Amino acid sequence: MNYRVGLGFDVHQLAEGETLWLGGIQIPHDKGLVAHSDGDVLLHAICDALLGAAKLRDIGFHFPDTSSDFKNIDSKLLLAETYRLVKEKGYFLVNLDATISAQRPKLKDFIPKMEETIAHVLNVDIEAINIKATTTEKLGFEGREEGISVQAVVLIEKSIPYILR
Repeated sequence: MNYRVGLGFDVHQLAEGETLWLGGIQIPHDKGLVAHSDGDVLLHAICDALLGAAKLRDIGFHFPDTSSDFKNIDSKLLLAETYRLVKEKGYFLVNLDATISAQRPKLKDFIPKMEETIAHVLNVDIEAINIKATTTEKLGFEGREEGISVQAVVLIEKSIPYILR
């Protein structure tokens, strides 16, 4: 068996008048994330982690923010396409661990639905998905509520098909 690890990181600015999407669900908040797509910083970090683990470059390479094809796109579609590319190389997700850094809103009540949504998009057991949220104790751009950042780590495995003899 062949295992590979990928690390993803993404950040988006918060602004009034925008919608806040995290983990494929809409979160009620007075600010949302500014982006070319729907701005789902969690799904974007997961895409980068998966792509990196499979040596498939990064999210900007596959889904450039200069393309009108991806303007306001639902990031669940980006995640599904990313995972299709990973599986095309023979890899499958073993597990995912991600941390969202945001001062507000408090996310703990939304995490189970995020995990369920991500597991559904990837067609994996929910036990393979772990999402955490933290504040930065009012430090940095996250603490000043100027943006949200996410770090995601994935472990993927390449299955070697059995040869019938």
